[in-house]
Amino acid sequence: MNRALEVRPKFFTGVWLLLCSQTAAAAPIAVNLDTYVKGDGVVVEASQMTLRVDWPIDDTRHGHLVFNLDTTKPLIASLSIDDAKPILADVDPAAVITVGTRDLKTAGWTIFFDNPRKKPYESFAMKLSRSAARVVTENGRTSVIFDGASAGPFSGEYRFTFYPGGALVQAAAIVSTDRDATAYTYDTGIVSAADKPLPWKNVAYKNLENGFTRRDITDPAITPQVRNRAIFAEGKDGGTLALMPAPHRFFYPLDEVDNLGSTWFGRDYRDLKNLVGFGIRQPIDGDRRYVPWVNAPPGTKQEMSVFYLLGAGDAPKTLGEVLAYTRGDSFKPLPGMQTFSSHYHVEHTLDFLNQQKIQKRDNVPVGLLEPDFVQVFKKMGVNIVHLAEFHTGQNELAIADRITRLKVMHAECARLSRDRFLLLPGEEPNVHLGGHWLSFFPKPVYWTLDRAKDQPFVEEDPKLGKVYHVGSAADVFELMKAEGGLMWTAHPRIKSSTGFPDVYKSSEFFKSDRYLGGAWKAMPADYSLPKLGTRVLDLLDDMNNWAATPSERKQVLGEVDVFAIGGRSELYAHMNVNYLRLESLPLFKDGWQPVLDVLRGGRFFTTTGEVLIDSMTIDGKQSGESLAMPAGESTLVTQLQWTFPLAYAEIVSGDGKQVYRQRVELGDTKAFGTRELKASVDLRGKKWARFEVCDVATNG
Repeated sequence: MNRALEVRPKFFTGVWLLLCSQTAAAAPIAVNLDTYVKGDGVVVEASQMTLRVDWPIDDTRHGHLVFNLDTTKPLIASLSIDDAKPILADVDPAAVITVGTRDLKTAGWTIFFDNPRKKPYESFAMKLSRSAARVVTENGRTSVIFDGASAGPFSGEYRFTFYPGGALVQAAAIVSTDRDATAYTYDTGIVSAADKPLPWKNVAYKNLENGFTRRDITDPAITPQVRNRAIFAEGKDGGTLALMPAPHRFFYPLDEVDNLGSTWFGRDYRDLKNLVGFGIRQPIDGDRRYVPWVNAPPGTKQEMSVFYLLGAGDAPKTLGEVLAYTRGDSFKPLPGMQTFSSHYHVEHTLDFLNQQKIQKRDNVPVGLLEPDFVQVFKKMGVNIVHLAEFHTGQNELAIADRITRLKVMHAECARLSRDRFLLLPGEEPNVHLGGHWLSFFPKPVYWTLDRAKDQPFVEEDPKLGKVYHVGSAADVFELMKAEGGLMWTAHPRIKSSTGFPDVYKSSEFFKSDRYLGGAWKAMPADYSLPKLGTRVLDLLDDMNNWAATPSERKQVLGEVDVFAIGGRSELYAHMNVNYLRLESLPLFKDGWQPVLDVLRGGRFFTTTGEVLIDSMTIDGKQSGESLAMPAGESTLVTQLQWTFPLAYAEIVSGDGKQVYRQRVELGDTKAFGTRELKASVDLRGKKWARFEVCDVATNG
């Protein structure tokens, strides 16, 4: 086989001569098929100059992706369905990685209050040398991997993973760096040479007015605000290719949920010079508050991915197929369960008080009759929302002012609780205990935070009833006992709760059943991890190993912890929800003690929405129940449903000192499935157990 002659220009006093080979034949890269197994439905065929991958989309249709092994040509020769004309042909994957520096002195890698964007940073376009390729079947999934991916200090490989049973392909740079204290963002997509005919008809996206925008892609690049995080290229001969991120993993944590323009398209995007393309992006400046980017500890393999979805129809039809993976960006109703979401600083009470002089209807400011945030939650299928009001930094409020605010909050929660929706008062007081914490009572409770030296703990008000005054951790604990309230650490071990609840784990209030535990959120971001939110999952395991008695056991519920929410927000990317085993929704006027009972009893599961646990028992016992110490192995039985194919399940347990993990690989699952999963687990000598399951987009 002839090799191409390397061609270089020779320079002579201002002019140059290009020497060309008369028989310049490209040498294809080698492909290693030794670890490829055909059994998962993915068929890979290598010829002299191409590598073809076929996989079943459903019972009748197949997807096809053909790679060029000739490195002088674009990597992706064609993408198609059922051997129809290609949707796209002769295109390359592309990425721009922005590399900054993490503040490791303040809180190590578990940090939110950091701003790499305010320090020197650099950006690098990914290079893909394609020195070799291999096909790997691992845990039931087949991937095609190309060596030679690099961008600045990052280096590694580029991987395409195929998922039979759907039109989904995951494309990812798997790269690492030895650079210390690295924080980064990445933008990725598909490109073509700007001086060649475009391989697509147009780019399209759903705009914020809920219509579809179609644009010529040859103009200088822009970053439009889009609905549902996806961008589309419609093929010249039909069909559409959608690019979409992992719905929750891709978005690094922020305080605000503004739509920041998570897509791009056009010519010369950032460092992608002389190229035209489209893709997804992580805004460098975020919401311009604290913008922590993504962690890249030295040596970790960072997965910078995007999902391709092949559609046979146009962009609007393909968007419907994209949205199936996030259930329409909503939370599916489950029989016998209510969806509950916590920790929102929407500050509706302050908005109400500030707008009292504006036109009113039924004593309510017209603009707040049906607030945007309530409409958003109802559309997403959230039944119960727990607020975290008055997070304004003014914690030591005058008594009269605070009571007025509580009255408005309670009245507005009562007014807005209707139509299968319950809005519940709650606060993030952040005084007396240490760190940040949330309060949750089973009915409206009036209390102040600045108890004077000679002021009684509780007083009787002729209209409000009991009014409590708290000025210490002991007072807070007495209030929770008196009113049956719950409290827990907000964003434990990060933000202003760094070190908490560990600092007071031996205190009386923490050990009591009034202290629920903590709250889960996917923060910080680290794309080398196979799951979201390990910070809090580790805390959950630690807290239950600390527990000396059943009454000291702790729970973790999902929290969202964001501020203003409107109809143009990108909330779903930052969302999680708790499914409570609760047959009916309480009425506000009757109180909501059943909600607190379910949380305290652990009768719920937390999810980003794509993976659902219809039921789960160990030896017949559900979550929150006690199991007698087994003499032999126990049996876990769970009923699962999902959208993205599953990756694995894990049964986690502890004996008071150590944590034990039993992993179940789920690489045989296809998209949009259900399964009863049974597993034997050894719980002899253990004090507690829990169950988790994650999909290929790290939703869990």
